[in-house]
Amino acid sequence: MDSLKKTPLFDLYKKYNGKIIDFAGWALPVQFESIISEHEAVRNAAGLFDVSHMGEIIVKGREAFAFLQNLITNDLSKLKENQVLYTFMCNYNGGVVDDLLIYKYSDEHFLLVVNAANIEKDYKWMKDNKGVYAVEINNISDEISELAIQGPKAEEVLQKLTDTDLSQIKFFYFKDNVKIAGINSLISRTGYTGEDGFEIYIPNKYAIELWEKIIEVGKEYGLKPAGLGARDTLRFEAGLPLYGNELSEEITPLEAGFEFFVKFDKGNFIGKDALLKQKEEGVKRKIVGFEMIDNGIPRHGYEVRADNQKIGYVTTGYFSPTLKKNIGLALIDSKYAQLGNQIEIVIRNKPLKASIISKNFYKKNYKK
Repeated sequence: MDSLKKTPLFDLYKKYNGKIIDFAGWALPVQFESIISEHEAVRNAAGLFDVSHMGEIIVKGREAFAFLQNLITNDLSKLKENQVLYTFMCNYNGGVVDDLLIYKYSDEHFLLVVNAANIEKDYKWMKDNKGVYAVEINNISDEISELAIQGPKAEEVLQKLTDTDLSQIKFFYFKDNVKIAGINSLISRTGYTGEDGFEIYIPNKYAIELWEKIIEVGKEYGLKPAGLGARDTLRFEAGLPLYGNELSEEITPLEAGFEFFVKFDKGNFIGKDALLKQKEEGVKRKIVGFEMIDNGIPRHGYEVRADNQKIGYVTTGYFSPTLKKNIGLALIDSKYAQLGNQIEIVIRNKPLKASIISKNFYKKNYKK
């Protein structure tokens, strides 16, 4: 564990019985109490996550808008000030360099929130594609801590610590300079669990203090500290992708089923030609949802079969704590991807029956 990167909250994990794992080179808690109890707390009350491992990159300058518009698949022109955009940054083959959030202060000032495993890669990709654009790109990941409070009672809990009316922060918007427990914060309302909730960005030195304050006021509401395990089961039930599983440099947004975030009509962007070609020809493989018919829990990397041959692999699989079923996502040959089709998942060398179902396993409960 000594060689792993640590967030400013690392020393607190022990106090809350955190079970530490190596996640993308970071020492992070997979769980505190148990994955299922933390998962259920977020679905029914609230959970608090340390997501300080995520990366933050500032893009500023006269041509910041044009630079980012060329870099991403979604359309930045649709974004108002203080609004957040979900998008992909693709390579020239249409594969995903990363999926990220863009926070717009103005046409000359943006904050990008990127995946922990991709911080250095993304930063380099952005600098390599800067060209002659008049922009400054600044990786501030090491200075910022991020806490995420998620669940139906998230607003009620956090409102206890601030005079700012949180109901005024709409879904996929943010507000800067909000005092939470007296700490100056950037707060947004996006979420990665299928529930309502907020992300709080603060300087590292306040992370422990704010964590403790939220835990304290949240107790009476049933709030629990939550680890990466519950974060993964929650996002997976809500049909949200995880980079490295449903998205990668080899998996395009179209194959992953996220064409909605690729705006072909906005002008040029990196990867557009490859994605357009793929759209016109039709994707040869697709991410699908499935439910086990036979008894077995699918896991990431397990082989998927049909017609006595390998047709793909499981990208994510779990016993769903909410649905009480064994379900998964798999990247498979498109010709087998119809809803209702039967496939086989190879679990411990044994092909077990499964059925293709909608990827939207769980209805999201965002406050829009």
